[in-house]
Amino acid sequence: MTDSFNPGNRLIVALDVATRRRADDLINRLGDAVSWLKIGLELFVAEGPSIVRHYIQQNYRIMLDLKLHDIPATVEQASRRVANLGAELLTVHAGGGRAMLEAAVRGAESTSQLRILAVTALTSLDQSDLAEVGIAATMDDLVLGRARLAVTAGCHGVVASPREATRLRAAIPDRFLLVTPGVRPRGSHADDQKRVMTPEQARAAGADLIVCGRPIRDATDPAASARAIIAELAASK
Repeated sequence: MTDSFNPGNRLIVALDVATRRRADDLINRLGDAVSWLKIGLELFVAEGPSIVRHYIQQNYRIMLDLKLHDIPATVEQASRRVANLGAELLTVHAGGGRAMLEAAVRGAESTSQLRILAVTALTSLDQSDLAEVGIAATMDDLVLGRARLAVTAGCHGVVASPREATRLRAAIPDRFLLVTPGVRPRGSHADDQKRVMTPEQARAAGADLIVCGRPIRDATDPAASARAIIAELAASK
């Protein structure tokens, strides 16, 4: 299914806001600069599935970033519900194991457009964080191992830090999507992200799509900020 995937302008704007009113305000300020939106836990919990339908009806492409991590039967049914909403990308946590990932893929098969992205490791984590939760592997090895698991399980792509993108791109199939959060335009604050790159660096490393939230949301002119990132992506590869 990913063979015919159209990444568009490659920028996914994260709606890192608490309500539909604030999301609508940001989107109005963005105008026609973007086509992809990411709806995460905060906004989804506040507004529910209706907000996904709301933006799809406005012709936006949706990445629903829920990082599902539960028993396989529950994840399969949740994935099926998301497929019926019309979202194009859904995140599940690779730490849930192969059976869970396979279940998410089965749920997505109820439509022809939903793609499952396995989250390898949160971009807010570094090596010391892994040690605290009992993971002895290096960050690079953990991410690579989980990406290979996602390929084996039939997922359509992975979410990983741009810092792991080069190694991942060399190890995963060409058709496999690589989506990178933790992207910050040059001069932006890293906030709570620990493994970051610029849009140009992320694209050059092999990212198919990048996710950017606060640097666009908090910009004086969000549309100009988004267009600058899109131009940087287009020029980098």
